[in-house]
Amino acid sequence: MDARLRRVNVSRESPPSLRQRLTELRGPGVRPRSLDARALAALAANPGCRRRALLDGAGVDKGALARALGSPAAYGQSQFALVRGNSFEARVKADGGIELLRLVCERLAPGTAVPEDDAVARPDLSAAGPEGRAARTALALREATAAGGWALLDHPLLAMDVAGSPAYVEPDAVVVHPDGSWTVVEIKSFPMIDGSADAAKVGAAARQAAVYVLALEAVAEHTAAHTGRPVRVRERALLVCPKDFSNLPTAATVDVRKQLATTRRQLARLTRVEEIADTLPAGTTFDLGLTDDGRTATRPSDELTEAVEAVSAAYAPECLAACELAFHCRKRSRQDGAVESLGRGARGELGGLRTIEEALAAAAGAPGADPDDPAVQALRAAAALRAAALAGTPGARTGSTGAADAAPPPAPRHGEDTCH
Repeated sequence: MDARLRRVNVSRESPPSLRQRLTELRGPGVRPRSLDARALAALAANPGCRRRALLDGAGVDKGALARALGSPAAYGQSQFALVRGNSFEARVKADGGIELLRLVCERLAPGTAVPEDDAVARPDLSAAGPEGRAARTALALREATAAGGWALLDHPLLAMDVAGSPAYVEPDAVVVHPDGSWTVVEIKSFPMIDGSADAAKVGAAARQAAVYVLALEAVAEHTAAHTGRPVRVRERALLVCPKDFSNLPTAATVDVRKQLATTRRQLARLTRVEEIADTLPAGTTFDLGLTDDGRTATRPSDELTEAVEAVSAAYAPECLAACELAFHCRKRSRQDGAVESLGRGARGELGGLRTIEEALAAAAGAPGADPDDPAVQALRAAAALRAAALAGTPGARTGSTGAADAAPPPAPRHGEDTCH
């Protein structure tokens, strides 16, 4: 790597002691798994989960860990989806990405002529290791911005600092505009029918794009300081998808300002990895003891369970779609009777009631519950309404305190006609 690459390396290396500690957590000889934008977006959505923050920061293979714990996850993309996505991306970027640049001009700069092929810089971003690739990307962005022309960066690598641990993210493409602005391009294989796509999938793509924008902001600041040109990372990403039911590409702009603010705030809330690691018992490790095939774990599951449970988790049902350890955490949450297993909404409504058993006891009128607690009042009102419904009585009356009066009607005296 030459001197220029070393100067523009924006990643922050972990201190030697931290690197050694993270190596011990993974196990000797185990290569760390890098964080991608999808994992970072999920981590930002649940910043209170110290378990995920530590395991992701240490580069632990959570999928292999879940299998060794006996709770394998169905999380991840199918091979068919990966092949289809790669095929569509290759089509979008064919012929030097001329179709992609046409979509950029059409959606982000209407009326702008598509640049000629020889007027677009396409820098080579290959380098040794993630640090080298991130440095090469930063250098390419600086040179393209200083040149004042169009540039298309195919799969650039961007460095980020996440809770004190370096992470690398790789957008599908970044376009440098002649005015010095940069656009993140997300290429997805789900269809855009009549100009719109599945809202949940678009939302997920927007969260990923927000991670890329956040990573680019640090590079943009560095680039502006060295080139003297104003550099702006656009907060509208370009989402490229197949049009209708064809394989032809179409595009739409996605405003990621909300996702960007959320991601920035949530990542800032993450406890630093070294602080979490310092709270672990001495000798804690997530080493699976893999055999020579690299897939079979030899370490007893009870030891792994003890190591995993040494780090607190913040399980929510949403984790099932975003974390490989979600099934293990759900099982433990249910065993503990934690209200978190019912969802964040229910957890918020139940206030200081931490377990399902406590909530049921409060609903049944247990003496230990605070009768002035709004959550207790709501539970008792709901329990009274349920009892009235099961008894077949008319709707319960609600008093001024909000508690339901569910007293059953008096039993008829002997011989009294109950029909009116």
